[in-house]
Amino acid sequence: MTLSLTATLVIAAIVFVIFAFANWRSRQPAQPLKVRMINYHVIQMACIVVILLMAAHLITIFAGRPVTGQTGGRPY
Repeated sequence: MTLSLTATLVIAAIVFVIFAFANWRSRQPAQPLKVRMINYHVIQMACIVVILLMAAHLITIFAGRPVTGQTGGRPY
């Protein structure tokens, strides 16, 4: 199963919205005597990882072949 261009863009957009929401919530002032049940900084880091993976997948889609890095797929 492969991701199409539209699916990749939709996933990237959804994750970007989640990142923006987590960024907004993490900037809210802390309320004394109330524990935050969700660590929004961890959510932001996970979103960054997914966005980077989607960016790499978009590069692969536009290149037409898997990008293998600096070695170019050649054996050592």
